[in-house]
Amino acid sequence: MNKKDLSIVILNYNTKELTLDCLRSLDKVRNELNFEIIVCDNGSTDGSVNAIRLKYPKVKIIENKANIGFAKGNNAARNYVRGKYVLFLNSDTLVYKNTLRKCFEYMQGHKEVGALTCKVILPSGKLDKDCRRSFITPTIALIHLYLKLDRLFPRSKLFGKYWYGYIPEEVTHEIDALQGAFFFTRKSILDKVNWFDEDYFLDAEDVDLSWKIKNLGWKNVYYPEVCIMHLKGATKGKNRLLKNKIPFRDRLKYVLSGVNSMEIFYRKRLWSEYPLIVNYLVILGIYLLKFYRISKLYVFG
Repeated sequence: MNKKDLSIVILNYNTKELTLDCLRSLDKVRNELNFEIIVCDNGSTDGSVNAIRLKYPKVKIIENKANIGFAKGNNAARNYVRGKYVLFLNSDTLVYKNTLRKCFEYMQGHKEVGALTCKVILPSGKLDKDCRRSFITPTIALIHLYLKLDRLFPRSKLFGKYWYGYIPEEVTHEIDALQGAFFFTRKSILDKVNWFDEDYFLDAEDVDLSWKIKNLGWKNVYYPEVCIMHLKGATKGKNRLLKNKIPFRDRLKYVLSGVNSMEIFYRKRLWSEYPLIVNYLVILGIYLLKFYRISKLYVFG
């Protein structure tokens, strides 16, 4: 088998133009690293597969027969990757010059690092705060999801912990959780932790994978020396430009799966860490959040 430095795995579900733009950005940095690209398609009906085959014949395409979610969709590449490292990359991203090469070199030089993410920039030019996150404990959930004190005091070490607002975005530092938009890790570690947990359909699978890697004693690192662009929410119908292209039923599924994922993660990873009364309060809070988000979707679309 022809080994590669890096295998880039992109999940596609009816995001033809976004995926083609992403592949175009990767084509521009082809000489930086010996990498392969694997597109896992979740039963798209927008002509994605044929368009990718036509324009990028060297890209390997795995055709899943239905929308099986983020975790299962990406895991479909498991038996096909040939890289020492694996990069899970969102279809709604653009990769800039030197990003792949410098991330590879950083991982090569820091053997204690299990997973790495770069600086993720939104179209506005601002940092996508979700690229560096703490695990949501009950305290952080209260501050971030309900009281929203990190919005009022973003640089506070007490209130700004979820998004590490007290650490300048230009500083390389250890974090709890990476974002699935750019998740650079070692193939050997993925195999040890059994890749993404397929109990998740959408959302929190990146947090769960981060937890599994860190739980084995590896470091997860935010590395802002290089960056990508992230058209955030485009694949879920959150982006205003693409919102009308995502059926309401699918957007409802995404809202439900997002909140359900919170409950799955808490029960799997944090339940045993807290008293029963705290656990029940957390679950109650999750159900209230689910009700709020569903109501908001029906009222505002």
